[in-house]
Amino acid sequence: MAEGDNKSANLLAQETAQLEEQLQGWGEVILAGDQFLRWEKPWFPGALMGITTVVFLLVYYLDPSVLTGLSCTVMILCLADYLVPTLAPRIFGSNKWTTEQQQRFHQICGSLVKTQRRVIGWWRRLFALKEEKPKMYVLSVISSLVVVAWIGQQVHNLFLTYLIVSFLLLLPGLSQHGIINKYCGMAKREINKLLKQKEKKSE
Repeated sequence: MAEGDNKSANLLAQETAQLEEQLQGWGEVILAGDQFLRWEKPWFPGALMGITTVVFLLVYYLDPSVLTGLSCTVMILCLADYLVPTLAPRIFGSNKWTTEQQQRFHQICGSLVKTQRRVIGWWRRLFALKEEKPKMYVLSVISSLVVVAWIGQQVHNLFLTYLIVSFLLLLPGLSQHGIINKYCGMAKREINKLLKQKEKKSE
């Protein structure tokens, strides 16, 4: 068991080191983005929502076709991939890179690798469910897709995308400040109260 844990830890460290090497040119930008997403200053969430809202309002106003939107997005990503590693050291100053920043960058890369592993793990579990319990697999997948399709029918595509993107951008800050744990705990307590009340009534 310990040997398996050591292998897993070594593999995690190796994957993290590889990711650090790949993202080295983006280091300063990733750290700045991390501070922004974790709400290190009280005005960061407002600024984050403001930027997101402006971008989505611009998309709504321009109303580009799917092909135009996809082309523009890929073009922006290509330009960022080319310009950021060149300009970031000049803007942020690579000589200011401290041990603390390096440790934080290592933690971010480790978190990204763990997230990737979780997603792959969920994907594998889904296929394992398909092999072991095909009926349950079909029912769960179909019911989930029906719910998603119904939500997509009720809510405008762009507004739904805006809500999803806003939630994902706010998620690190909500998690960092304990807001998610607080409301999840409240929800669990309410559910437990309801279950206890039902048990009392059934008695």
